[in-house]
Amino acid sequence: MEYYLGIDVGSVSTNVVLIDEKNAVLATTYIRTRGDPLTSVKAGLKEIEHHLPSNATINGVGVTGSARYLIAAMVGADVIKNEITAHAVATTHFHPDARTIIEIGGQDSKIIILEHGVVTDFAMNNVCAAGTGSFLDQQASRLGIPIEEFGNRALQSNADVRIAGRCTVFAESDMIHKQQLGYTTNDIINGLCEALVRNYFATVAKGKDVKKPVVFQGGVAANVGIRRAFSKHLGHDVLVPVHFNVMGAIGAALLARESHTAKSKFKGFDVSHHNFKTTSFTCKDCPNHCEVVEFHQDHKVIAYFGDKCGKYSNRISAHE
Repeated sequence: MEYYLGIDVGSVSTNVVLIDEKNAVLATTYIRTRGDPLTSVKAGLKEIEHHLPSNATINGVGVTGSARYLIAAMVGADVIKNEITAHAVATTHFHPDARTIIEIGGQDSKIIILEHGVVTDFAMNNVCAAGTGSFLDQQASRLGIPIEEFGNRALQSNADVRIAGRCTVFAESDMIHKQQLGYTTNDIINGLCEALVRNYFATVAKGKDVKKPVVFQGGVAANVGIRRAFSKHLGHDVLVPVHFNVMGAIGAALLARESHTAKSKFKGFDVSHHNFKTTSFTCKDCPNHCEVVEFHQDHKVIAYFGDKCGKYSNRISAHE
C-alpha cells in the first residue's frame, strides 16, 4: 500500500492526516499550534507514525496553511498549496456537487464558490478575528462555559437576543448589557452564534452568490449552535463533512497523491528528533533592505525566506 501525508499548519491548530492509495483517510490529528508550529508538527508526525505498518513508506507529502513554506522545508514536502485550493480539493472529494464552502477556523474564515468542482470565487476575513474560533473561545471563557458546551447551550435558548458581533470589544460590552437586562446565559450564547453568522455574511460573504449545497467546515463547524444559525440564515441545512476540522490537511494529502510521480522528498518521521530554529538578518545589497530569514536544521541552513530577488533562496534550490 502507498501512503500519503497532508499537513495543515495554522495559527491555532496543526492538522496531520494519513491517506492510502485509494484516498481513504486512515488517521487524523488535531493539535493546538500554541505559537510553535515546529513543535506541533513534530507531535503530529509522532502520532500519525503509530498508525503506519512497520514496513510502510510515505510516497508523498502535501503542506498547506499559513506556515506551509516553513513546514515544507522542515519535513521535505512534495506539494505546497494555499488553503483555498486544499479546502476545495477535499470538499469536492467528499461532496462532488458542493457549490459553496464556508470555512471558519481559529483566527480566519473564508468562503469558496465552486462551479463543477472548480473554484470560481473566494474571499477571506481581514485582519480582524471577530467571528472566528478565537472569538468564540474568548466569549466562552468570559461566560465561564467550556467551549465544548457552547453549541448545546445555544440550542437550549428560548429567546432571541441580538448581540453586536462585528468587534470583540463591542460584543463583550453588549453581552454585559444583556446580562444586566436579565437574559439567560443560554440566550446570550445563542445571540453570539447568530452574531457570528451575521458578521460572516456582512464581511466575508458580502456580495457572493451563495448556492447550495453549502458545506460548512473548519474547527467552528463542531459548534451545533453555529450550524443552526447558518441554516437559519440560509433557509436550508448546511452539510458538515465527517472530517470537518482537518479538511485542509486532507486536501493537501489528496494533492500529494495526485502529483506523485517520483520518490518523495519526505525526510522521514525521525525529523521530529532534529533541532530546528530560525535566525534573521537584513540584506543591504540593494535599496529593498530585505529581512532575510534563515531556517536551520541542526547546524545547517536548509531554507531562506524573505529575499525578494532570490539571492539566498536560490542557493538552496540549486543544491536540491
